[in-house]
Amino acid sequence: MTGKKIRNMDEFASVSGISRPTLSKYFHDPASVRASTRAKVEKALETYDYTPNIFAMNQNRKLTKNVGIVVPYLADPFFAEIARNLEQRCIAAGYRPSLHSSHGQPALENDIFDSLRSIKPAGVLLAPLGRASDRRAVEKFCEQIPTVLFDSHLQGMGLAFVGSDNPQFVRLMVDYLCRTGEPPCFFEMKHPSNPNANKRRQSYIQSMEELGHTPHIFQAEGEGWDFEEIGRREGGRALASGAFSTNTILCSNDRLAIGFLTACYEQNIRVGIGEDCQIRVAGQDDHPFSRFTCPPLTTVAQDYESISRRSVEILFRAIEGEVHAHEDTFFEGRLVMRSSA
Repeated sequence: MTGKKIRNMDEFASVSGISRPTLSKYFHDPASVRASTRAKVEKALETYDYTPNIFAMNQNRKLTKNVGIVVPYLADPFFAEIARNLEQRCIAAGYRPSLHSSHGQPALENDIFDSLRSIKPAGVLLAPLGRASDRRAVEKFCEQIPTVLFDSHLQGMGLAFVGSDNPQFVRLMVDYLCRTGEPPCFFEMKHPSNPNANKRRQSYIQSMEELGHTPHIFQAEGEGWDFEEIGRREGGRALASGAFSTNTILCSNDRLAIGFLTACYEQNIRVGIGEDCQIRVAGQDDHPFSRFTCPPLTTVAQDYESISRRSVEILFRAIEGEVHAHEDTFFEGRLVMRSSA
C-alpha cells in the first residue's frame, strides 16, 4: 500500500484510473460491475490508502436520485440560462432534476421547500430570494437537506455559496467607461428585488471616488421583477427631466438597460459611440438578448459555466458523503464591448 492517504473518491479515481461513476457503482453494490472491473477496483484498494465513507453511502441508498433546482424568477433569462446549465449537469450525472420558481414570493419559496421535502431529494441547488426570504425557513431547510446556494448570498447557509463577484463587475465597467468617455451615472431601482443590486451600487460609488469622480445615482421607482418596463418608464422620466449629469449611463443590470434603450428610442436619443450619438448606455450580466438590442448592449458577462459547474460539483460530493467546511466562491465577470458604449 502506498503511503499517501487518499482523501476522497475523486482522488481515488484519479490515481486508480477508474472513473468516479464506476467507483460509486462498485461501492454501492460490487456485484453491479463486471468481474474484471471489480478485480481492478479491489486491486486499487490494496494499492492505495482509501476507505470510502460507508456510513454516508448507506444513508445515500435511502435517497432518491431527485435534485431540486430553485430560482426566484424563472422568466428572468439569467435564471433560465443558469437553470438550463444546472439541469444538464444533473442529467449527465444520472440525477433527475426538478425545477421550481418562487416568482419573487417568500410564501411560495417556503411552499417549495415543503414540496421538495416530500420527494426526499438527494440534494438541492437553491437561488433564494435573498432579503425577502424567510431566513429561518431557509436555514432549517439547509439543515435537513444537502443544499448549495447560488446567485443570492445568505451568509453561512447551506453547504456552500457559488455566485458572481458583483463588486468586480462594476469596477471593471466603471474603469472602462471612464477610460473611453465621460464617467457614468448609475441607473438602478430604488427597491431592487435582487440583493446583488446593493453590492453593485456600493461598488459604483467606491469605484468612482477612487478614480476621482463624483458618483451620480438615479433611483427608479417601482418594485418586483418587471425590470424592462421600470427601465423604460423611469428612464424616460429621468431623460426628460435632465437628471443625468453626463452622457454615459451604467444600468444596474441588463434588463433595466434594455428598458432604458427603449426610453432613449421613444425620445429620439441616439445611443452608441458614433459621432452622431448623444448617449452611451451599458449594463451588467450579459443577458441572453443583450447582443440583439439596438444598438447591441455593452455589458459584463456572468460566468454561467463556472457557476453551474462548481455548484453541482460541491453538491454531488456532499451526496457521496464528503464533508467539508462551508465555502463561498465568487467568479469574476468578463467585459463585453458592444456598440452601445
